[in-house]
Amino acid sequence: MKKYLLSVILCTFLLPLSAQDTFSIVAVDTLNGQIGSAGASCIDNNDIAGGAIIISDIIPGRGAIHTQSYWIPANQLNAHNRMLLGDSPDEIIAWLEANDAQGQPAKRQYGIVDTDSDGHPRSAAFTGAACMDWKGHIAGVNYSIQGNILLGQHIIDSIEAGFLHTEGTLADKLMAALQGANVPGADSRCLSEGVSSLSAFLRLANPDDDPDSLYLDLNVAETPFGVEPITALQELYDEWKQLTGLREKQQPVRWQLTQNPAEANCRLINKLPTNEAFSLVVYQATGQAVLRTTVSGQSFSFAVAHWPAGLYLITLSNADGYCQTLKMMLK
Repeated sequence: MKKYLLSVILCTFLLPLSAQDTFSIVAVDTLNGQIGSAGASCIDNNDIAGGAIIISDIIPGRGAIHTQSYWIPANQLNAHNRMLLGDSPDEIIAWLEANDAQGQPAKRQYGIVDTDSDGHPRSAAFTGAACMDWKGHIAGVNYSIQGNILLGQHIIDSIEAGFLHTEGTLADKLMAALQGANVPGADSRCLSEGVSSLSAFLRLANPDDDPDSLYLDLNVAETPFGVEPITALQELYDEWKQLTGLREKQQPVRWQLTQNPAEANCRLINKLPTNEAFSLVVYQATGQAVLRTTVSGQSFSFAVAHWPAGLYLITLSNADGYCQTLKMMLK
């Protein structure tokens, strides 16, 4: 996706999309470090390559940013760089307001989430006064929902209800959130076609994902006249979930922590008898890798006394495609 995004940026750097009516959500799951992004818009592949997905920027292990309403890639790229520099969601939005690439921050809308160094979620949102009505946002503890040119506030309220009241994974909750806006004209300019939007996407990153190869990356860039893109996205998601579930059922849980929270040392044990090699990476909640090594055998220990207290994510993978993520708290 990063390569795709950069190509779009190069091709459209000076071409802002008009009002770009959109509703979207970004969210984090602090239990497993997943970061998600979902949205829909009354633009599609005929307006810009990929459709609504252009607003989405996920930095695995760090956070997610949505830039919408009179979208221009320069602001999106600036937001991305500020997150890489360590700015919080509030700090990124303050910077964007002060440094809008066209000097028109009142036309923009943003939604941003991440986790701090202790693994706590953070969110922030911004809706400029010059965005077209209905416009608004909701920033929750671990999510941000935003929309413009909508039928009304009830659209983002319904998105929030779908997210909060759905059991399951972060991906399940994001898909349900979009279904909350699956009504004709949710994006009001699509009302004449009898659909909520013209394109829709759902994306999810594990903390160790390559930005160009996310764990989940589904996009409905366009549909035939009168075909609902959120419904089409749900069908893609159901198929993805079935295939992923089959793969995960075939992969037993191999590694476990002997002590959690950890103190001076962390010890992992392999529950299955094998000498195959595993790649081990430990990430801070900020997404920074603090340890990379190869392990084999039945157990492995490493010192953590010199690391700051907080949440860490441990990933173990092998050449056969097995991957497991563990959450470790350090006192």
